[in-house]
Amino acid sequence: MKVLTAIFATAGVLYRKLHSWLGGWYLASEWGRVRTMYRVIAILGGALVLSACSSTPDWMTPAPITDTVRFESDPPGAEATTSNGQTCHTPCALALPVDAPLTVTFTLNGYQPDSESIEPITTTGIAPQMQPNPVMAELTPAPPPPKPVKKPMKKKPAPKKKKPAAASAPAPAPMSPAPAETQAPPPASH
Repeated sequence: MKVLTAIFATAGVLYRKLHSWLGGWYLASEWGRVRTMYRVIAILGGALVLSACSSTPDWMTPAPITDTVRFESDPPGAEATTSNGQTCHTPCALALPVDAPLTVTFTLNGYQPDSESIEPITTTGIAPQMQPNPVMAELTPAPPPPKPVKKPMKKKPAPKKKKPAAASAPAPAPMSPAPAETQAPPPASH
């Protein structure tokens, strides 16, 4: 609303300046054309003002309301990562938006990660604040990694001894002598 008021006030000042600049040089016979020109300028100025309202640039949109939240950990030096992507190493402070609850995860090598929730609290007459503030995390040491259990190796069965090739293959049948040729009986004569 303040932006619209400022725009209309600026448009009014420009109109008055233009009127004073043009007011001294026109003749009475040109009064009708000048009045028409004022109307055209006023209509174009109003259209420009209304079109500017429909697409406000990013620099004119208000920044989100933030609250500075402190993060501490025991032991110090943990990385605090919020659910909106901001990070810092404890002890530290971050400016967080107060429009929604957030989760903070504390991580440190050799310690188990810890997560804490932060919620916006609205009090009448006071800007919204994130609670708890400061956020404190006590990190517990991580248990040592389990030792890998060695499985007992199974004994491989002893390799089977190979039998000699002669013993393993069936012996060939002994060669029998070739049958003797038998002669056919002579033909009988009559």
